[in-house]
Amino acid sequence: MTKITRSWREQKIMLKRRFSNLCDEDFEFEESQKESMLDNLALKLNKTRLELQKLFAELQTY
Repeated sequence: MTKITRSWREQKIMLKRRFSNLCDEDFEFEESQKESMLDNLALKLNKTRLELQKLFAELQTY
């Protein structure tokens, strides 16, 4: 498991800079709907959930 060193806010900003089609609303979720939000992000970015997890892990290295 990747150690999280960046805040969720930082990760959102980094992703929005990298993928111009993302907006703040794409990252909004209730705690019980986090999985749904991640599925929607994966769909919008045309990535699998595994690719999305790797992307979040990559953000931790910057």
